[in-house]
Amino acid sequence: MDFHVMTLFPDMIMQGLSDSVIGRAVRKGTIGLHTVNIRDYSLDKHKHVDDYPYGGGAGMVMQPEPIYACYQDIVGKMDKKPRVIYMTPQGRVFSQEIAEELSKEESLIFLCGHYEGIDERVLDEIVTDHLSIGDYVLTGGELPAMVMIDTIARLVPGVLNNSESAEYDSFQDGLLEYPQYTRPEIWHDKQVPEVLLSGHHGNIEKWRRQQSLKRTFERRPELLEQEKVQEALTKKDREYLSELENPEDTL
Repeated sequence: MDFHVMTLFPDMIMQGLSDSVIGRAVRKGTIGLHTVNIRDYSLDKHKHVDDYPYGGGAGMVMQPEPIYACYQDIVGKMDKKPRVIYMTPQGRVFSQEIAEELSKEESLIFLCGHYEGIDERVLDEIVTDHLSIGDYVLTGGELPAMVMIDTIARLVPGVLNNSESAEYDSFQDGLLEYPQYTRPEIWHDKQVPEVLLSGHHGNIEKWRRQQSLKRTFERRPELLEQEKVQEALTKKDREYLSELENPEDTL
């Protein structure tokens, strides 16, 4: 899978994703990560890519032509036009489900805005998906792009060493992940739960499932109302959640 990032700060993208899992996957050739500097397509001798907004107002707006020329240069080397993702607080909130959907694409283009935004005409022309990582405003689209690329890339076959890692990550099944422990067995007088030391795989899986349900119930209860989660809940899951909701009934 290939990721293409249209940005004014290509070094920020490459430095942010050059280490750890994503960097290793790039070096192995499992995924491709390409940055293109929008400023290289400026029509201005000083390489300006922004101008004052029509109608007045504070700040500057990125011009359409450098972005369009940058986009055309990228897609001109492809067999088909890929999806183009524009990071904006006005977009759908990015989620694991969206990441799973996007991970099935051969290529993705990320458009990183700056200043007060981008001329709407070029957005209408090239953007297929408007996505957000939350209801707040950042200086530019580079950080959201890195978040999305990291999340999507983890789902590409061959990126993670352990084939089970992505399957059991938080949100993969709609629930938060169960607590994790490692050596030493006792740390600061706190002991690893006995069930994890028992070697009884059935009991361990039951404990992990209940901990996942409990953590979701306590920290993100709204996730339990999602259709995907509701369909996956077993009778035992519902009984355990009922105990959490009505602890007095279990006394």
